[in-house]
Amino acid sequence: MSKRDFYEVLGVARGASADEIKKAYRSKARALHPDRNSDNPNAEAQFKEANEAYEILKDAEKKAAYDRFGHAAFDGSGGGHRGGGAGFGGGDFSSAFSDVFDDLFGDFMGQRGGGRRAARGADLRYNLRITMEEAYNGLQKTINVPTAVACSPCNGTGAEGGTEPATCPTCSGMGKVRAQQGFFTVERTCPTCSGMGQIIKNPCKSCGGQGRVEKDRALNVNIPAGVETGTRIRLAGEGEAGMRGGPPGDLYIFVEVAKHELFEREGVNLFCRVPVSMAKAALGGAIEVPTIDGGRGRVQIPAGSQSGRQMRLRSKGMPALRGGGVGDMFIELAVETPVNLTSRQKELLREFEDLSEDNNPESNSFFSSVKSFWESMKG
Repeated sequence: MSKRDFYEVLGVARGASADEIKKAYRSKARALHPDRNSDNPNAEAQFKEANEAYEILKDAEKKAAYDRFGHAAFDGSGGGHRGGGAGFGGGDFSSAFSDVFDDLFGDFMGQRGGGRRAARGADLRYNLRITMEEAYNGLQKTINVPTAVACSPCNGTGAEGGTEPATCPTCSGMGKVRAQQGFFTVERTCPTCSGMGQIIKNPCKSCGGQGRVEKDRALNVNIPAGVETGTRIRLAGEGEAGMRGGPPGDLYIFVEVAKHELFEREGVNLFCRVPVSMAKAALGGAIEVPTIDGGRGRVQIPAGSQSGRQMRLRSKGMPALRGGGVGDMFIELAVETPVNLTSRQKELLREFEDLSEDNNPESNSFFSSVKSFWESMKG
């Protein structure tokens, strides 16, 4: 049976670039891998065929020879199918698959292009509790953050006297070592340098070779007006210093707004529960209420107001974060029953009750319903 054209096997045009060939092989390798196609008896043979095609086409010289002579260029040479070099069980399979492994995982491991990137510092969290007035106005605040900062004596390198760390001889600076296991190349963290790619022969006495030391750091933080509990503020590069000169992490400030003794907050709106006397609720009138900015608002209570009635003061709430307007304040009335009455007050209230039989529509309606309920129960 004659071999299929290698370009046809990978599904690319004859003039395809090296990147297009690699991309096509990656797709084929994933789709045809025998471990993922146990129910497909042809998967293994197709996987071998794709691997052989990629082994030839990824190499510029082999590709040029194949373009000129086709499969005949490798008959008996040990580089094609007959020589076994590019077959499923051949030694060159690990080389081909290693290219794909590097392409898939190189960026994730931080090692693409050779060499090990210095370890980035950890992100830090700081919990900041502020008052509702501070959330209304916004503020600048100095906070002390315990963190790791770059070591000054060694300039963050971890080496004594400012000397440069040496490249790890075990991994040649890659921070990883490879081991062949069957068809696959397995990568592990280098045991000599713990993945750093470098070793320090003479560690800095101040930081013990870490390149950073623990220290409290004072930071000025700008808290914008309108923040709520749960608001997260990110300060880029203000987190923990990286290992041996690596980039620092970020600092995240989580804001908690303390409860207020007068106001309750729902988003940008404020609610204030205001007690009023029974006489004021019945007769109506104006009252003064506090506002979050420290001022006073004047509210007109309609005659006959009941507990729970709400009135709105527009634009007296909280500012929206990042300039989205201002909320409103809602005044909720709580009609207060008088206590510790004098004899004269009691006498007047009894007289008032005798005269107010027709002034309590809700009570009249309720007790009328109660009377009907009892009568129906008797029936």
